[in-house]
Amino acid sequence: MRRNIPSTQALACFEVAARHESYTRAAQELFLTQSAVSRQIQALEEFLGVQLFRRTRHGVVLTPAGAHYGRQVARWLQGLERDTLDVMAHQGEGGTISLAAVPTFATRWLIPRLPQLAKQHPDIVVHIETQTRPFLFADTTFDAALYAGTADQVAHWPGVQAQLLMHEEVVPVCSPRLLESAAPRGRGRAHQPVSPRSLASLPLLQQSTRPYAWRQWFDAMEVDAPRALDGPRYELFSMLAVAATHGMGVALMPPMLIEAELASGDLVVACSQPMQGERAYYLVSPAQAQSPVLRAFAQWLAEMAGSE
Repeated sequence: MRRNIPSTQALACFEVAARHESYTRAAQELFLTQSAVSRQIQALEEFLGVQLFRRTRHGVVLTPAGAHYGRQVARWLQGLERDTLDVMAHQGEGGTISLAAVPTFATRWLIPRLPQLAKQHPDIVVHIETQTRPFLFADTTFDAALYAGTADQVAHWPGVQAQLLMHEEVVPVCSPRLLESAAPRGRGRAHQPVSPRSLASLPLLQQSTRPYAWRQWFDAMEVDAPRALDGPRYELFSMLAVAATHGMGVALMPPMLIEAELASGDLVVACSQPMQGERAYYLVSPAQAQSPVLRAFAQWLAEMAGSE
């Protein structure tokens, strides 16, 4: 059966014209004449039976239908270009995964382990883009997502299957110099962890996406901390890590995200009393059966997470 799909040339002209809302700028980007772009878009409108642009005295403006269709066409062309480049690069062998991921987990945990993936599966290539909130896979070109959230959030993500990788456990960390000021200790013991009560008087670094984390930690330690909600707020764990390294305060961090800082001594565990948070890390993918490439990647991820 013949597919009801317009020509890719017409779609390419429309995508650029929609992005700029200008036939002139589209012609410049595509190295075509303005009349050629206009003819392609006119043919597309006739094919669809829908007006995509409204002509004005100053040029063209997208109609509501054109704006919606433009977003869909841009996504489709992006995916087509990506898949074409992948086939060209790998000459039909192996496969690629387009992965959405929360930024710090991708940067600090996943990417340092990708060389191990390359050794086990040299034919798998992983493309990573930042995405922090749930989305509809049908509206994107992603094959899967590495997501940090609660079990309830994952359960209400429509049309997906989720694989639990690991729970998020946080522990107070800070710079060695800041820890030295927390409590008087004997010689040679300056970097050893202190009691939860000693941390209540230190500056605390807050995470804007987890505003009550310190209060929950102090409550779990049965410590009264009037300043538990006070302190500068940062959105990402990576920001907290840098601020803590520079002695700005104590941060609640998953140790797996600051392995390099702990190994180098730039950060030390301020109090060896971890707390398991409500969030966990999941591999999320569309509900249908996974491709062989994604299935192999998911199995490798599970092995990496299980070794933590």
